[in-house]
Amino acid sequence: MRKTKYLAAALLLSSTVTASANEELMSMMDDPNQWVIQTGDYANQRYSELDQINKDNVGDLQVAWTFSTGVLRGHEGSPLVIGDVMYVHTPFPNIVYALDLTQEGKIIWKYEPKQDPDVIPVMCCDTVNRGVAYADGKIFLHQADTTVVALNAETGAVEWSVMNGDASVGETNTATVLPVGDKVIVGISGGEFGVRGSVTAYSIADGSQVWRAYSMGPDSDILVDPEMTTHLGEPVGVDSGLNTWEGDQWKIGGGTTWGWYSYDPDENLVYYGTGNPSTWNPAQRPGDNRWSMTIMARDADTGMAKWFYQMTPHDEWDFDGINEMILTDQEIDGVERKLLTHFDRNGLGYTLDRITGELLVAEKFDPAVNWTTGVDMDPNSDTYGRPAVVAEYSTEQNGEDVNSTGICPAALGSKDQQPAAYSPETQLFYVPTNHVCMDYEPFRVSYTAGQPYVGATLAMYPAPDSHGGMGNFIAWDNTKGEIAWSLPEQFSVWSGPLATAGDVVFYGTLEGYLKAVDSNTGEELYRFKTASGIIGNVMTYTHDDKQYIAILSGIGGWAGIGLAAGLTNPNDGLGAVGGYAALSDYTALGGQMTVFALPD
Repeated sequence: MRKTKYLAAALLLSSTVTASANEELMSMMDDPNQWVIQTGDYANQRYSELDQINKDNVGDLQVAWTFSTGVLRGHEGSPLVIGDVMYVHTPFPNIVYALDLTQEGKIIWKYEPKQDPDVIPVMCCDTVNRGVAYADGKIFLHQADTTVVALNAETGAVEWSVMNGDASVGETNTATVLPVGDKVIVGISGGEFGVRGSVTAYSIADGSQVWRAYSMGPDSDILVDPEMTTHLGEPVGVDSGLNTWEGDQWKIGGGTTWGWYSYDPDENLVYYGTGNPSTWNPAQRPGDNRWSMTIMARDADTGMAKWFYQMTPHDEWDFDGINEMILTDQEIDGVERKLLTHFDRNGLGYTLDRITGELLVAEKFDPAVNWTTGVDMDPNSDTYGRPAVVAEYSTEQNGEDVNSTGICPAALGSKDQQPAAYSPETQLFYVPTNHVCMDYEPFRVSYTAGQPYVGATLAMYPAPDSHGGMGNFIAWDNTKGEIAWSLPEQFSVWSGPLATAGDVVFYGTLEGYLKAVDSNTGEELYRFKTASGIIGNVMTYTHDDKQYIAILSGIGGWAGIGLAAGLTNPNDGLGAVGGYAALSDYTALGGQMTVFALPD
């Protein structure tokens, strides 16, 4: 099999120091002809400089080829392309394929791990996986059972593996990993099982653990300096991960880390978010429950935290804070700033200075959001940075065994993990959103290791007094906190978009359409119905000087859990089954990659 210079060089570098290999990785990220990391680059912008496919010709796209993964249930993430090789992953059992692009996608190797199927019922919201990563001649996979495995990129042979968690207590994985320097950064899932969230760095060379940072607990566990680590510019103080918890509740406190990670090489900082506190019944965990629901900035080499920002103290709605952090350099008030933009499940779009953690913008990115009137932006206020909670929609104030109705957004948020994209040309963010509200009834629940630790019953439905659908695809100005344009969708948009230099933005829909729209206006330019609903992320690459667009189809994820798992009770799937019941009228299970190109 022929190898391009990129893959050959990377494999050669695997015999040298890993830091040098990751210099090569960053160089490969800068090459738009490849797609070497799930998010496109360390900044999570999901932007491509390719423009062979553009707004003038995108309407001529055709299917170039397809590939069946052989697996049903939800297909999140995207393929990688490194040189002449495409790497495709699946949901459980987490198969990885290496495909030869010079031979019409011929399978070079296939890795199929043998995992205990008992991990399936412990996974919260479908058996999804958000994809593999590449560095140092290795393909990295974080399996559902929390095994982190390094595969030889050329042969598929296992070079090392390590167990990151314990599925018997509810620790699982759905996320990708992030190679940084000589380490690979991994998170953990399981907030609905009372797992204490953590982020761990393993050596790329041999899988040995370098550091681990918990989301809550003693300072030594959460890797903070009480005087140097800040929250909104102020030192967090001693035992910040303990003193807003009652008793030992922090030990089963949630704050899991199953979202996306970004990295600023100049600052050597890794950015990510932590999830909901456990349980979903807020009455059982008084206090702010730090550091759940928090944006974290950590030193990549040591794991030490530089700054935190807790978005939703004492979460009452399961507004996980794990969504991606998108890094940009932009002007605010005439000053060039290094920014971090985050679209949270709670319905607020945040812009922060990514060096200092200063909060610059916090505005609703869905007009339906009603649980808060907004965030206090006065640095001199005692409630600076906190959202003001509307009593009517407070599940804490309404009490246990009381059904709080009409809360917007629903627990799956105004946006879940489906990542947004950013175009440096338009300086707009392209955001897949959920336009969904809920009823939420908390109840008392006891903790048993390995058993669900939820403590709430939910029902979900479209936002009332709106367009009748359950989603919007929006363009967002992060410096002003404003929607530039918005496209209504019948169902939530659960696909990660791709922005390109061709002035086109691509995204998928739950019915299964790949859509292309004008990046400036939102005008629809193209649509194609794929084999199953799309919850995957759009990517692009070139081969033999021809640009391709690729997307995974396969309905599932939280929104599609009813179809994926054959559930019919409206309250199952943590409330999603009833809300998305109509999906079965538009799509069915599948597992396919579809690749598009312009005609020759």
